Amino acid sequence: MTRWVFLGLGWFFVAVGVVGAFLPLLPTTPFLLLALACFTRSSPRLEAWLMNHPRFGKPLRDWRRNGAISRKAKLAAVGLMAASYAVFFFGTSPPLWRALLVAAILSASSLFIVTRPDAGA
Repeated sequence: MTRWVFLGLGWFFVAVGVVGAFLPLLPTTPFLLLALACFTRSSPRLEAWLMNHPRFGKPLRDWRRNGAISRKAKLAAVGLMAASYAVFFFGTSPPLWRALLVAAILSASSLFIVTRPDAGA
């Protein structure tokens, strides 16, 4: 039963990740990392398929090997978070507490991303 739950979750995360490849504000790689974790527990064949995927395999292998993120991906992630915050802040005029909370969450996320090793380094 557990295998089927992980298999279903894996496919769900793959679907969300693929949608994220086409929607600019929805991340792809974190959902594919979740899918990979689910497939690791449910299907070695699907785990291998995802790890060897021509488009998504390299970032997944880099992360699994040494927790690395490519410099290009880091720049894109931090840049999109900054742009998203600007849209949030100037587009909604949030109360100070909400603006600070969102800024803290995005700053912590950005710090985590930029402190990961560079892929290929």
